Amino acid sequence: MTITEIKDEIIEEFAMFEDWEERYQYMIDLGKTLPLIDEQYKTEDNIIKGCQSKVWVHADLKDNKIAFTADSDAIITKGIIAILIRVFSNQHPKDIIEADTSFIDQIGLKEHLSPTRANGLVSMIKQIKMYAIAYQTQLN
Repeated sequence: MTITEIKDEIIEEFAMFEDWEERYQYMIDLGKTLPLIDEQYKTEDNIIKGCQSKVWVHADLKDNKIAFTADSDAIITKGIIAILIRVFSNQHPKDIIEADTSFIDQIGLKEHLSPTRANGLVSMIKQIKMYAIAYQTQLN
């Protein structure tokens, strides 16, 4: 699936819920399905700076696509990174770099997070895009 198709799917999924309590529960459930990062990658180098909780993200380039794994010590944050991993994992670096992240506003995520969690979300996206830029440079 393309990034756009996955984003559209997520927007549809979030639209099924009537209130934010249900959406938070859905995010927690998504966090439980997150492909966990290998313990060896839970290092200071892989921690997302700017998050109130600990979030680790690791990226590997396989067949010119980036595979992300992640983990967090907080359940809501784990759900947030699970959404981002679902959108951006197994995609070409160029597509990740060029991807529009307005789906986050469309599902209302940023406005329903505390300011520190919203900053963390921005930091997670920035780090994912930085991995993509680094791998795109290697491919050129």
